[in-house]
Amino acid sequence: MGGDEFGVLLTLDDGPGDALHVAKRIQAALATPFKLSDFEIRVDCSIGIALGADNKGEPEDLIRHAQFAVKRAKTSGRTEVYHIRAFDIAREQFSVETELRRAIENGQMTLAYQPICDLGSGKIISFEALARWTNENGVAISPDEFIPVAEESGLIIPLGRWAMEEAARTLAAWDAAIGGDDGVKIAVNLSAIQLQRDRIPEMVQAALEQYGVSGTRLTLELTESAIVSDPDRISRTMLALKDLGATLAMDDFGTGYSNLAYLQKLPIDLLKIDRSFISGMLADRDKIAIVRAILSLAQALGMQTTAEGIETNELAQTLAALGCTYGQGYLYARPLPEAEAYSLLLASKA
Repeated sequence: MGGDEFGVLLTLDDGPGDALHVAKRIQAALATPFKLSDFEIRVDCSIGIALGADNKGEPEDLIRHAQFAVKRAKTSGRTEVYHIRAFDIAREQFSVETELRRAIENGQMTLAYQPICDLGSGKIISFEALARWTNENGVAISPDEFIPVAEESGLIIPLGRWAMEEAARTLAAWDAAIGGDDGVKIAVNLSAIQLQRDRIPEMVQAALEQYGVSGTRLTLELTESAIVSDPDRISRTMLALKDLGATLAMDDFGTGYSNLAYLQKLPIDLLKIDRSFISGMLADRDKIAIVRAILSLAQALGMQTTAEGIETNELAQTLAALGCTYGQGYLYARPLPEAEAYSLLLASKA
């Protein structure tokens, strides 16, 4: 059908299972390496399937659907069967991507700030900066919807740079209003894609210098999956960020690829315990045991801890008694606009 792409037309006697069976046979045949002189050549293939029963248009539509399934197979690494909704979903994602690109370029994004409190004193010690987007029609788009699109499209790079600059600008504005360094930090998330593709230390340093803010005022949150993707490179990046004075936190600890070797080798200052372990913890012995284990591990490694998803005073008091350092959740506040976050900060100091 062109280049390295081939089409196979089948009559299915027993339904879609026949096509999947043929796909496995093709993959099995190609799994055997080819001999070329003294070399063994291995060939990978991506297989997409479109079914005539789903096609009410022209034969060309069937071919186009199969090609669309092949494109998905190249991304997923498995045989993909075209579904009628698949193209609609892809078109919707492209629409979100186009609008998101325009929003970043036109300065239509905002940051919301959720407080992180000392569990012993209740004092606000930091705010986590969270990207928020209201589109041109006034509809608030969930981060669960636009962040995956940003990561898949590469827009997470300009979005991440904007978030870092905006966080530094906010710190500078709060300091100016108070008349000095109030010591509160802002935590900014770094995605795995950012860490792989962007020059993070240079980007962070530029934002700090632009607004005259010390690196000690920043907490940078990385996920376990980001660290696992390229430990050596991430280690160099983290050491450079430590040189700027930043605090480094491992986000959503316990939900991914936890590896004690990483915790020992990398300059991690803080573990964030995922809300899935905190929610309902008081009624679940297993969750309490997991949280105890994480807190003991952090203490042994000289790390601080933040529990996410705290919604009751009882839960906050229990976590404090277990030795957790900080807490974050609706008990203290939902993510707030910049002005409301600043007012909350002032109230907490009164």
